[in-house]
Amino acid sequence: MFEILKRFFDFCDKENRNKFYAAIALGVVNSFFMALRIAAIAVMMQGVIRAATGTEAFSVKTIWLSFGIMVFSLTAGIITKKNVSMWQTEGGYRTCAQKRIQIAEHLRYVPMGYFNQNSLGQITSVTTNTMELMGDVATRAVMLVMQGLLDSALIIVMIFFFDWRIALVALAGFFAFQFVNVFMRLAVRGVSMEKSLADEAQIEKVLEHIQGIAEVKAYNLTGKRSKELNAVIDRAKKVCIKMEMRCIPIAAIQSIVSKFSGVAIAFASIWFYLNGSMPLEKCAVMLICSYMLFAALEAGGNYSALLRVIDIGVQKAQAILDIPLMDIDGKKQRPKGEASPSPLDISATDISFAYEKRKIIDGVSLQIPERSKIAIVGPSGGGKTTLCHLLSRFWDVDKGSVALGGVDVRDWSMDDLMANFSFVFQNVYLFHDTIANNIRFGNPSAPMKDVIAAAKKACCHDFISALPNGYDTVIGEGGASLSGGEKQRVSIARAIMKDAPIIILDEATANVDPENERDLMAAVSELTKEKTVIMIAHRLKTVRDADQIIVIDKGKIAEQGKHKTLAKSGGIYARFIDSRKQAVSWKI
Repeated sequence: MFEILKRFFDFCDKENRNKFYAAIALGVVNSFFMALRIAAIAVMMQGVIRAATGTEAFSVKTIWLSFGIMVFSLTAGIITKKNVSMWQTEGGYRTCAQKRIQIAEHLRYVPMGYFNQNSLGQITSVTTNTMELMGDVATRAVMLVMQGLLDSALIIVMIFFFDWRIALVALAGFFAFQFVNVFMRLAVRGVSMEKSLADEAQIEKVLEHIQGIAEVKAYNLTGKRSKELNAVIDRAKKVCIKMEMRCIPIAAIQSIVSKFSGVAIAFASIWFYLNGSMPLEKCAVMLICSYMLFAALEAGGNYSALLRVIDIGVQKAQAILDIPLMDIDGKKQRPKGEASPSPLDISATDISFAYEKRKIIDGVSLQIPERSKIAIVGPSGGGKTTLCHLLSRFWDVDKGSVALGGVDVRDWSMDDLMANFSFVFQNVYLFHDTIANNIRFGNPSAPMKDVIAAAKKACCHDFISALPNGYDTVIGEGGASLSGGEKQRVSIARAIMKDAPIIILDEATANVDPENERDLMAAVSELTKEKTVIMIAHRLKTVRDADQIIVIDKGKIAEQGKHKTLAKSGGIYARFIDSRKQAVSWKI
């Protein structure tokens, strides 16, 4: 148990960890104040019993002394408990917030290969369920367990001052309770991981269901017919029930042990009184103590079952933070906005890259001069997008090198390197925010006049102005309230705002309808003025004017040259042209 608690505290940042330590230290003081109730009861019982037996007269001072101790105990206990609660709450929620930010910052520099369908559920589960667990349940469980131990320990210490024999009985009950509590943690050990995996699978499947809701409705996969989703949710439900069913019997045994320990204290106290080895007033005090001794311990013990779940959550969050980062600590090569001492040519020398043991790029070498226009074409799955990701260092090459401006991209600081690239992807992602802020994503501090200027260049000012709140219109997550062409143009406005010298277009016009194509092409033309352009495209009109066309097939450069030369070669590119012409001429 203490090992789990240590891992939890180590997981917290130093500032929040110190809050927890301060809360525990103040909790000790709080336990002492609460234990003073025994002293107040002892003073009163002693006065009453001595007066009843005629040993001495009952004094008003006894009442006031007992009352004073009780008031001081309760007042000081309330004040310290308030601060304990505040510190543990602040520590928990701040840890939750800071770890979410820390994970987000960490993921910025994780190789893109980590982000796939398998990791989506895990990342989402950790940043939502796990962090919520850390901020709320974990802090409460940890502090209740700790407080239960402290309260019981201090009461037992207090009993030692009254009668060491009763204290030993209480200590035996304390250890018996902890012995049963070990079985509580063992009972949930296996099912805790099962619960964590079930939560991940549930989130992953729900996300998949929501993201594919159009297909779900189109194929009538709602309700009972959505078997996979229902099965995952049902599994999560069964795991939660399974965990509860394992805990309930042991929690009942814990309760029995604590109650019998109280009975044992009461029985021993009466026995010692009857054989004359304990005064009546002490016996009465011990009888009262037998009721209050294990209340805090029992409350904390019931929460101890969650410690294993918390521990798994901590390990999962830490596992994300332990993912090896790309080497991002290169040198600052060129401050943004300053002229480059050398042209920002891009070169790749014999680069290779494999993903999950499958080679995607195999021995590719190429030169992309500054401000040139390069088109990359080839069969689907040939490695076009991966090549662009390697050139912009979304991934690191397994072999060979990529250089920008004559400097290996691994020698650039990541932020400086990314400042040189803007991306417009086929599948545009817009955030649940205003259109203005989505455009500002390329330059967060940009004034509104620059946002409007970028929107006009991207040919999206007119449709934005027609929206109910114009640039302050909040769009749905992923840009759900905009058409495909509108999202593309907002994405281009974002790239214009960033004003990077290198533009990568990954099939940016592939899914655009003819009505939007003219505006989109005008926006692309505005974006790419005086820039280095690397485009992946399947449309003939998009690639034919490129300075250089690179044909990628099975991870290798199959052909390379200008449109006219490649069109006469009879190779892959020539067949690509023929297929495009046939597609254009096809009619119903």
